[in-house]
Amino acid sequence: MTPPAARFALRFAVAALAVCAALGPGFGQDPYEKLREAMVRDQIEARGIKNPDVLRVMRMTPRHEFVPEEIRRSAYEDRPLPIGYGQTISQPYIVAYMTEALDVAKTHKVLEIGTGSGYQAAVLAPLAAQVFTIEIVPELAASAAKKLARYPNVNVRQGDGYKGWPEEAPFDRIMLTAAPPEIPQALIDQLKPGGKLIAPVGRSPWSQELVLVEKNKEGKIRRRSLIPVMFVPMVPGKN
Repeated sequence: MTPPAARFALRFAVAALAVCAALGPGFGQDPYEKLREAMVRDQIEARGIKNPDVLRVMRMTPRHEFVPEEIRRSAYEDRPLPIGYGQTISQPYIVAYMTEALDVAKTHKVLEIGTGSGYQAAVLAPLAAQVFTIEIVPELAASAAKKLARYPNVNVRQGDGYKGWPEEAPFDRIMLTAAPPEIPQALIDQLKPGGKLIAPVGRSPWSQELVLVEKNKEGKIRRRSLIPVMFVPMVPGKN
């Protein structure tokens, strides 16, 4: 015979399963998890991104929380999306590509220019020691700061990205997520010897290229083009 305690436990388990079934599939789980998994598999791994840490953070970072609520259903699609104020959240593949190319380590101090929605900073946060991110649009900076409050190693500033963050320099890694006509010298100066900088560069959205800058231990700069891209222009401050 089944002991009374065992019978009670069995009834409780059956009842719990019935409640979950009544509430619908996915109850108690992240409803976007499967979409993120498909995004990584079909958009990112399929195009050659191999770094396991990058793939891991792309799987775990809730991109839907960084887009306007009315377009959350499109959050994991293979395209950039508008976030207001003439800005966009980058295509997932490009986020992964730039993150892998930057080769971020847990000891690194990273500067991001162009916080936007905050998604790229959220991707960088688990990979780096510290992330400092600058956004020129006050409303976007304020919104991103709220969304990024869960990441204790991310610091958000509203300001002119062309000037960088001199009081926190030098940085091991620098990423630009908006395109200047040329990489600002101030940012190259704030890059630590042995560091890397990645940026979309071009005077027109139709003539941009993703550029990787490496500074050797002696401070000599090596620059190489990676792929053609299309980003919003990087806007300088008024002062």
